[in-house]
Amino acid sequence: MRLRMLFLSLGIALLLTVHMDAQAPAPRDPELIDIQGYQKILQQLKGKPVLVNFWATWCEPCRDEYPMLNQLAKQYAPQGLKVVGVSMDQDGDLILMRRFLARYKPVFPNYRKKKGNEEAFMQSISPGWTGTLPSTFFFDKDGRQVGHLTGAGTRETYESWIHTLLSK
Repeated sequence: MRLRMLFLSLGIALLLTVHMDAQAPAPRDPELIDIQGYQKILQQLKGKPVLVNFWATWCEPCRDEYPMLNQLAKQYAPQGLKVVGVSMDQDGDLILMRRFLARYKPVFPNYRKKKGNEEAFMQSISPGWTGTLPSTFFFDKDGRQVGHLTGAGTRETYESWIHTLLSK
């Protein structure tokens, strides 16, 4: 009798778990973008100050500053700042990337660079950019790149750039 009750309890728990999982929306992977996709994103955000951060899960400084970027995105969104993340993770890092995004629950959109044309992609982002991560690019309301930050930045450095963007 006890064994039967145990199996019945386990069966009910399993059914509830499956039912709850079926109703939860599946997390969506970031959209893959190439040069044209990146330019389209910037075009859609023209008229707003924009911060674009390039990151990857294998990049420790990227992982360290990501929660701060999420806080800044929340803090400055009411003033019009748009933050965009672009993951440079490859297909082999998808599981890590999914876990990372699930953990930090970013309030800003994230995309993932399509595989291939690395050099052309980097040069279209900013001539001379070598792909160092993290890298952040700042755009004014006219869509002009007005600055960049290579390597991890402090909160003060980011806020200085954000205040510059918002004051223009």
